Amino acid sequence: MRELLLEIWTSVRRNKLRTFLTGFSVAWGIFMLVILLGSGNGLKNGVLANFDDYATNSIDLYGGETSKPWMGYEKGRRIRMRNSDLEILKREFPEIEEISANKWLDGKKATYGNEFTQVWLRGSLPKVQQMEGIKLSAGRYINDADVENYRKVIVIDEPMRRILFKGADPVGRQIKVGGLVFTVIGIMKGDAQRNNSSCTIPLTTGQLIYTANNPEINNAILTLRGIDTDEQMEDFEKRLLSRLSAEHHFAPDDRSAIWIDNTMEMYKNMMVVFGGINLFVWIIGLGTLLAGIVGVSNIMLVTVTERTAEFGIRKALGARPSSIIRLILTESVLITAAFGYLGMVLGVAVMEAVNYALNQAPAQQTEGGMNSVFLDPTLDLGVAVSATVVLVVAGLIAGYIPAYRAAQLKTIDALRYNK
Repeated sequence: MRELLLEIWTSVRRNKLRTFLTGFSVAWGIFMLVILLGSGNGLKNGVLANFDDYATNSIDLYGGETSKPWMGYEKGRRIRMRNSDLEILKREFPEIEEISANKWLDGKKATYGNEFTQVWLRGSLPKVQQMEGIKLSAGRYINDADVENYRKVIVIDEPMRRILFKGADPVGRQIKVGGLVFTVIGIMKGDAQRNNSSCTIPLTTGQLIYTANNPEINNAILTLRGIDTDEQMEDFEKRLLSRLSAEHHFAPDDRSAIWIDNTMEMYKNMMVVFGGINLFVWIIGLGTLLAGIVGVSNIMLVTVTERTAEFGIRKALGARPSSIIRLILTESVLITAAFGYLGMVLGVAVMEAVNYALNQAPAQQTEGGMNSVFLDPTLDLGVAVSATVVLVVAGLIAGYIPAYRAAQLKTIDALRYNK
């Protein structure tokens, strides 16, 4: 084995520039493969990070407008969901695991001492925190007792804390929102540098104070169980619309009357898209790598041509064709693996540097308030191993044809080559 490696080293030293250029093409190919895979992984992680705490087995229901006449009602009629719809859905649909709702109460002026800001106010039920993945930096979220007792409590966000309290702890303090006093019970995590604020109060309190106890809601959020296929989901949505149509008097097949935002379907479609992106990245990366492998094959063909007489002498001295094939294949694999490993290490290093820069960026230091689009563009061990296997196989393929050609030469023809 030592003699074999010395022979390969001698051959490489005789053709330094050619070997370097060929190896560079291999290194560049695997480098681009790692960069493309890492970038695709970063894009996938960034988008899916926005679903981490959001219930992916949920659907949102919004009131819409009828698109067709029904039972004497004209089309274009506005459908508004109510608190009673929540009770009906929870009672009559066993597939619904949890249910919650929101009511937007428009913009209000919030003041504390001499400070003030405009905020968007909404009334919510406690389960909204879990379903929408709301995180708190301090205090607590709205609970069932707040809703049942119509408490005047409020959960503010980081921009509101920055403007009204100058970063101080506001939990337990009282602020005015729309002229009414609320007690701060929690702070939602978010980007403190934003100027627009939103805050949340109990749904029942908001309806009582700001809508004259009107039981309307803007959207209902449902988490589901026992629905695994598209057919089951389609059947559930049909029954859902049919039941709500009886309650609000619109056509059972009128999907414009109630808008259904299916998070489960969005998540599945997104995974299909990322699967396609990953396949595309592998095709492009392997295509780039193939260009380098062709270069390796070419250099091995040239090497065989230059050393044909040497191979003839070897065979005349009793060398078996398999030893010649082993020599050429070993040289091909070593060149491919060495430069490929170098390209892989550089690619992984670049992705780690990008990941480090993202983690140090101010946008990443905010506590969950900004949507991520690129996150953790690193590769796992399985992908690195797969790329290594591709390299080894490619090196074998690149060297086999020249090796086979050299082994098939007759001894007399090889000895007379270039004579």
